Amino acid sequence: MPRLFIALEVPRNLAMSLSLLRGGLPGARWIDVENYHITLRFIGDVDGRTADEVVDRIDRIDRPEFPLSLNGIGSFGSKKPHSIWAGVAASPDLYALQGELERICQRMGLPPDPRKFTPHVTLARLKHCRLDDVVHYLSGRGNFHAAPYTVGRFVLMSSKESVGGGPYLTEEVFPLRDMSYSTWDAEAAESFV
Repeated sequence: MPRLFIALEVPRNLAMSLSLLRGGLPGARWIDVENYHITLRFIGDVDGRTADEVVDRIDRIDRPEFPLSLNGIGSFGSKKPHSIWAGVAASPDLYALQGELERICQRMGLPPDPRKFTPHVTLARLKHCRLDDVVHYLSGRGNFHAAPYTVGRFVLMSSKESVGGGPYLTEEVFPLRDMSYSTWDAEAAESFV
């Protein structure tokens, strides 16, 4: 069974902006643009029955779409950096969705995610990079900021066992509630039918 995780996709125009951050760091293995995403919950290698149960449970989530923006870049691994990422601006809606997903997974008996949720888009994996080179790279690009976009869905993705970074496949799509209609608009529309 493939390795599963729940994620937010990165819109194509934003992915192209992120791709401009590629290069200039010896030893970096840059993630392909089509594999950019924000992981909400890593599930791991599960059997088909468990995968079906995950889909069934998260399909019941009823949350509104929400705005999200990316800003800043950084690295994981302070003394020995292992990846470069683009940061996600603070979003209560994002944390609420991720928290609900975490609770669902734990109620199913999946182990809790051992890492603190730090929303980000991984841009590169680092191997044998010098700390000085990473610091220099980040200092020249740390002011990255992108315009907000609307998150209209989240997805269940799979990856083949690899070093990380893809390729990823979208297995299922879970739409969020469209907020272009207010409650009043929906009620008013029904009264005209």
